Amino acid sequence: MLVAVVGPSGAGKDTLMDAARARLADDTRFIFARRVITRPADAGGEAHEPETEAGFAVRLAAGGFALHWQAHGLLYGIPRSIEADLAAKRVVIANLSRGVLAEAAMRYPLRVLLITAPIALRAARLTARGREDAADVAARLAREAPLPGGLDVATVMNDATPAEGAARVLAELSRAAEDAGR
Repeated sequence: MLVAVVGPSGAGKDTLMDAARARLADDTRFIFARRVITRPADAGGEAHEPETEAGFAVRLAAGGFALHWQAHGLLYGIPRSIEADLAAKRVVIANLSRGVLAEAAMRYPLRVLLITAPIALRAARLTARGREDAADVAARLAREAPLPGGLDVATVMNDATPAEGAARVLAELSRAAEDAGR
């Protein structure tokens, strides 16, 4: 099963996914897909595979991505290698754009893990990370696309401590592993 992690900017997706990745590091049922992004490795945020736009285009043309999209002026891709993990009945966790969820649902067994938080808390988190000015933060907060209909969605409200949020994510991932094993 592919577990697509989505949520609005500032919801704390990276923090909770980092905690889940650490807790599940030795559990072979779970694979955390590393995104390929046309952003420098030292730009902050998630650990990703940096790629140039030209390199991304070459990989895309060669069929190197299971899913890909453009957002915030960057190109994002999930390596095709996830398909071998899915075939081996592993739960593949990937931070995806809402814009590719319908495609993902057509191609893979999919559960969406929606991580969210109240808007005031999201605004404070975005401001604290210091990557954007106030206008960019406001634009991120205003941009929230609805999920496509008919998807299997589990929601985690990340409005408490990081440990509590991570425990909620781990509970949902455990449910996904149980469901994937059926």
